[in-house]
Amino acid sequence: MKEEILTKFGSRVRKLRLEKEFSQEDLSLVCELDRTYISGVERGVRNISLLNIKRLAEALDVTPSELLKFGDNDVK
Repeated sequence: MKEEILTKFGSRVRKLRLEKEFSQEDLSLVCELDRTYISGVERGVRNISLLNIKRLAEALDVTPSELLKFGDNDVK
């Protein structure tokens, strides 16, 4: 179960990143996180902290709650 939520969150981040036409490197530079960390989040292998959720949300110009909207209809 834990891995499922990480995977869904990562897919949501990836979807929003692609909508902004950011590469992982672009996003990492804006939110000051390492590109490999962004990759790990998107693949669901990183258990991200609240502070980093806030950083990602600001970089993607969404609210932190928007990052957490990953119901079955939102994630592909």
